[in-house]
Amino acid sequence: MALFVKASEEPGRLSCNTPRSTGPAGCYSSNSSFQMGSIFYFFSWGIILQALAIVHFIRRRPDTWWIFVIIFGGALGAIIYLLVEAVPDLGLLRQSFKAFPRRSRIRELESAVLDNPSAGNYEELADLLREDGKYARARECYNKAISPRTDYPDPFYHRAICSMELGDAAAAIPDLERAVVQDPKHGYYRAQGLLAHAYALAGQTEKANALFQQVTEVSTLSETQYNYATFLASQHRDAEARQWAQRILNKKPTMPGFLRRQERPWFRRASGLLRRLPA
Repeated sequence: MALFVKASEEPGRLSCNTPRSTGPAGCYSSNSSFQMGSIFYFFSWGIILQALAIVHFIRRRPDTWWIFVIIFGGALGAIIYLLVEAVPDLGLLRQSFKAFPRRSRIRELESAVLDNPSAGNYEELADLLREDGKYARARECYNKAISPRTDYPDPFYHRAICSMELGDAAAAIPDLERAVVQDPKHGYYRAQGLLAHAYALAGQTEKANALFQQVTEVSTLSETQYNYATFLASQHRDAEARQWAQRILNKKPTMPGFLRRQERPWFRRASGLLRRLPA
């Protein structure tokens, strides 16, 4: 009896021989509970990782085969995806973090222009509003910043971007024409590409065609190439449109990873255009 009591009272030892024990299951009940809890814990984290990976996949749209890795690979597949695709994207979040000081500066300038409505203050405010996606307010500020004495292309070019984002190609054309006259290479030839796109949207097809042919000889911007492809498709020049859309996708294998992530929106648009074009 003494041996029985001593064994049952040793700290850290299962009391399998005590009267409270109900059989062999009583010895392993705590271990089983721990194992089940561990399985549930890791299973829950696996679901969370898969959910994060799927959200990132939907937002960033990398190669389609990644979705199968995430779904069928479970937690391990999600971890691999997040390490390969999501972690490098953290560098792109810098622009998001810049939004807080930018909005603070916007508030300062909105107060400053009340006392000092100078062209410089209005242009800086317009630039910040444009970067923040507030294109209508930005265009209003550019209107106040630009005067007959403005002799450099930036405010005209940026006001044209706001007009294009607002769907007002007709208003963008004179600003882009002025920017291109002052600096044909402005924005790495983006100004010329946008002007050709504005001509196309405004129905000036001959000007659009001529300028697109000219700018695509010197510019490799995916935006310009995609806009040219959509213009060709609208003119029922499907073979040429397919060629230019495919040219965008052909860049993908040789691009550095960070640049490929930045170009994803154009890759998606080019792929979508190729699907819409008749074979």
